[in-house]
Amino acid sequence: MIILGLDPSLSCTGWGVIRVEGSRIAHIANGQVPTDANAPMAARLATLQAALAEVIATHGPTRAAAEEVFVNKNPQSTLKLAQARGVVLAACGAAGLDVREHAARLVKKAVVGTGGADKRQVQAMLKVLLPGAEIAGADAADALAVAIADAHLN
Repeated sequence: MIILGLDPSLSCTGWGVIRVEGSRIAHIANGQVPTDANAPMAARLATLQAALAEVIATHGPTRAAAEEVFVNKNPQSTLKLAQARGVVLAACGAAGLDVREHAARLVKKAVVGTGGADKRQVQAMLKVLLPGAEIAGADAADALAVAIADAHLN
């Protein structure tokens, strides 16, 4: 099984692809899709959709997993996140992928062992779980964590 993990964001969406065979997990690829903050919203969303469609076409995941939306204190930030998340889900839906959603605390617990883990702890555990993997950045690391959590939780 090949799982595409996604960490949706309008500024930079992270993605990570893993292969799962029984209890074994192997890194396939990861990356980040940044968008130009000065570009119109429609152009930013189109960039995100096109990049994710290419990732899906290239790696042929069996299913996808995304971090559940959380509500920010700033309503504008929440709205922008929701729009990016909608594009992420639509790209997966267009490819016929089942998308499973996981809360951030559950992802951290599945990967690190505690739902209160910080980003450094998650990234350190990824080095243990995916030895030798070159991780593109913090958003890609979060996406890989989502994919790993999905493998353990389902």
